Amino acid sequence: MIFYFSGTGNSLYAAKSIALHNNEELVSISAAVNTGNECFEYSLKDKERIGFVFPIYAWGPPKMVLEFIGKLKLNHYRDNYIFSVATCGGNIGNTMKVMDRYLKKKGMHLNGQFSIKMPNNYILMGDVDSEKVEKEKRFAADETLKRINPTIEQRTSGEFGLDKGLLAWLLTGFVNPMFNKNAMNTVKFHVNDHCTGCGICEKVCNCNTIHLVNKKPQWGKRCAQCLACIHYCPSKAIQYGKSTEKKGRYTHPEISYHEISMK
Repeated sequence: MIFYFSGTGNSLYAAKSIALHNNEELVSISAAVNTGNECFEYSLKDKERIGFVFPIYAWGPPKMVLEFIGKLKLNHYRDNYIFSVATCGGNIGNTMKVMDRYLKKKGMHLNGQFSIKMPNNYILMGDVDSEKVEKEKRFAADETLKRINPTIEQRTSGEFGLDKGLLAWLLTGFVNPMFNKNAMNTVKFHVNDHCTGCGICEKVCNCNTIHLVNKKPQWGKRCAQCLACIHYCPSKAIQYGKSTEKKGRYTHPEISYHEISMK
């Protein structure tokens, strides 16, 4: 069983590859969290693998992923093989230590630890990669998945290809909590006159916080900072303050907004 969280498709692409190779079921984390349930309960098959696939947000797991783990209940858990795959534009800091800490609170342990570099999409700081770099990263990601898949199939434990970067303890221990505390708001989101009222932003929102009013999106208070609304907008009408107006957009070319919205 593979639990995934994805904003613009990188992590869903990786999760689909792993699920297909290992014949495992895909489960959307945002779909579970948006039910509002106090417990997310699943029954495991004998020796079933358990995976968590997600993007890096400020050198840590998305807040929604940790919220999900905190309410997770796995029936018939018998020291099953647990792995985590983080997709990132650069490095991941001490993300896997955070994951292992949260899993241990639930009586579980992280066995396989993996990271995959994929095209950048966090345009609130920086910009998307050039077309050349994007293609190079996607090709390299496919090669990485070719190594990850048999490793997961064989239930191998350890760290594999983790790029933690410099000062990982500082980035994950201090920058990430500040990001989770101060960046999870919707105040600066707005839409310009290019909006056609197509409703794609409402469909792809991982927090179900966007709703069309008079055919224009309005944001509630919840936000995961996945930026799916910005990147999947076909008319580039959604902005975040003034920081995104002249920047590019990116979604994984093999993941449609329909797949992101299936949550």
